[in-house]
Amino acid sequence: MSQFISVFDMLKIGVGPSSSHTLGPWRAAEQWIHQLKKNQKFCLIDTIKVDLYGSLSLTGKGHATDLAIQLGLSGADPEYIPIGDIAEIIDAIDNNEVLFFNHEKNIPFYKSSITFNREFLPFHANGIKFSGFFNGEEISNETYYSIGGGFIVQENDHLEEEIEINNKNFPFPISKAIELEEFCEKENLGISEIVYLNELELHSSEFINNEIHRIWDTMLECMYIGCHTKGKLPGGLNVKRRAFDTHQKLIKGTSYNNPKEWITAIRSTEVKFREILKWVSCFALSVNEVNAALGRVVTAPTNGSAGVIPAVLMYYMVIENHEADFNQIKKFLLTAGEIGSIFKKNATISAAMGGCQAEIGVSSAMAAAALTELLGGTAAQCLSAAEIAMEHHLGLTCDPIRGLVQVPCIERNSMGAIKAIHAAEIALETDPKESLVHLDEVIETMWETAKDMNKNYKETSEGGLAVTVRIVNC
Repeated sequence: MSQFISVFDMLKIGVGPSSSHTLGPWRAAEQWIHQLKKNQKFCLIDTIKVDLYGSLSLTGKGHATDLAIQLGLSGADPEYIPIGDIAEIIDAIDNNEVLFFNHEKNIPFYKSSITFNREFLPFHANGIKFSGFFNGEEISNETYYSIGGGFIVQENDHLEEEIEINNKNFPFPISKAIELEEFCEKENLGISEIVYLNELELHSSEFINNEIHRIWDTMLECMYIGCHTKGKLPGGLNVKRRAFDTHQKLIKGTSYNNPKEWITAIRSTEVKFREILKWVSCFALSVNEVNAALGRVVTAPTNGSAGVIPAVLMYYMVIENHEADFNQIKKFLLTAGEIGSIFKKNATISAAMGGCQAEIGVSSAMAAAALTELLGGTAAQCLSAAEIAMEHHLGLTCDPIRGLVQVPCIERNSMGAIKAIHAAEIALETDPKESLVHLDEVIETMWETAKDMNKNYKETSEGGLAVTVRIVNC
């Protein structure tokens, strides 16, 4: 069987603005520290040098890669660090030129300690090398690759070893979408039920429920914060937050005191078609505005595409089903996570490898399948919805202006969410047996398209809008 990827690998809580350029390097720094301790070298290190390569270098500044590395080396955890502490830690390093290494010892750390190298390493577009020294002699040199969604690997990692470690007796080993479809038909179960039974091989039901609660609470809080925060985003483009103004017009003075009451308040508002479009857009924009401001989001499957899934799930809860509760939230996230894992196994979820089709396209497919299940669709219809959503994102480039996860990234989440809803509706009116394209085929096509795509359109800011839009106009 292929490597098992848990729902909780696909939906990870972290800090924005990018899973591949922020969360991945952060985790790589933590992994290097773990390696140093394992090799009993941590106590010897008195100087650190970090080299960034390829896309991590070209758009690293805009994605806060350098800040993430400093936070990771400082021993902060992206899942739990208070957001307000981030600026304090970075300012202390900048002002004192000292890093509190893993919260254990002070070592010198300068702006020149991180080098941005334009060249690409052969293994992957997102390369990062940590070098540790003692009395001027290099005693540690480790290279990591951030492969999207916060996942990191080293070039000498062997998939066979990972499979051996993770090879539990899963009742439903899934590599391809067709296998998932066949299991559902054979067992007469929905996608979320199949996924849940696999997850039970790794986690208790209590753990699964608690983690799904935590993921949804983070998504909801993120939308809530985004809809109630005005101003401009950091980074120099002076992009105005739009979710606040849109939300003010839509909520129409309805009173509430917290995110849960907010859901009830939204349910009491108008549901004309234009208002629905605006609400979905507002939810998606709110998440990615928080992400762009180094807020806490859930990778779904990446930070840059973090707004699609919560926006579509929120749409279901406040528009489609006012009685929706944790059971529907659980089904949605389990199904979405499984669709994302199939894309990761057979293609990529990294914009640096596949362009934005690998982020917004995948997130839209995940949301489309999950919504279709909640709306009563069969497993085959869910997969058809995912196929339709991705089919109409094929070839989507990643061309962030100034390397910031803002333009066009934030709006793309809104478009991805709307496409997901539309794909679900088309799938529900379609007999999957009459469809000419299966999800596995569109995933294969997406991967071939990714490999053919010019590198300038893979999160390098060297093509597309990133060069067409002049900075002086921003």
